[in-house]
Amino acid sequence: MSKLLVKPKQQPAKDGNIIRITPESANWDYVGFEVYKFKQGEIFEKETGAREMAIVLLSGRANAATKSKSWDDIGERMSVFDETPAYTVYVPNDDQIRMEALSNLEIAVCTAPGKGTYEARLIRPEDVDVAQRGSGHMERQINGIIPEEKPADSLFVIEVFTPAGNWSSYPPHKHDTDSYPDETYLEETYYHKIDPGEGGFAIQRVYTDDRALNETIIVNDGDAVLVPKGHHPCSAPPGYKLYYLNVMAGPIRKWRYTNDKDHEWLTK
Repeated sequence: MSKLLVKPKQQPAKDGNIIRITPESANWDYVGFEVYKFKQGEIFEKETGAREMAIVLLSGRANAATKSKSWDDIGERMSVFDETPAYTVYVPNDDQIRMEALSNLEIAVCTAPGKGTYEARLIRPEDVDVAQRGSGHMERQINGIIPEEKPADSLFVIEVFTPAGNWSSYPPHKHDTDSYPDETYLEETYYHKIDPGEGGFAIQRVYTDDRALNETIIVNDGDAVLVPKGHHPCSAPPGYKLYYLNVMAGPIRKWRYTNDKDHEWLTK
């Protein structure tokens, strides 16, 4: 199995966790990513420490509170494939989050180094930037939960919906060189969901120009993929819709990328 592929636990741990990626486990410096599943009435609590945090409600409803703010009955969609934007709670470093599940609940916990610049806030569906990107078999929907234009110290958090038979993160591009303004170094995780999930799969390549890294990864529903460097396109087979949640962070909070020169003609 690829070292870049992270499979979910068959059953949630006692704390609800099914995926845990830390900077240490990924052998990088910035991005942390976790997924939790809860039943109605169960509680999620976590200190942010030195890291800022975005808790994305993938599905289900919850009450949420930080040290200074609280929000009741947030969450709307019961599946990511409702294709409506998520509710997300942004929490700065040196704070905490507490959530009570009001239904079955799946959350993604996205973290990166914090500076304490911004207060905790609720990002509602109407706050999310929704856009169509690409054309033909490269078309997909982008939900910008925390894009470059929205406040955060380090984090980018983006949802992508790829129709069956289409490609996304395409044409292939990379952001692994710290050479701003031409390109920025950003670590990235992909959390994949597939509809229908039973038997469904998608394909993700991760490769560098010199092919020192050159992997083709089969992902199933609930898998995560690490992108430490290189180009990283995804393909949804006919009959299977693909969703993924992207988390990115690096030393500069700018998204500047370089297309694979062999495929850049597709942008013309």
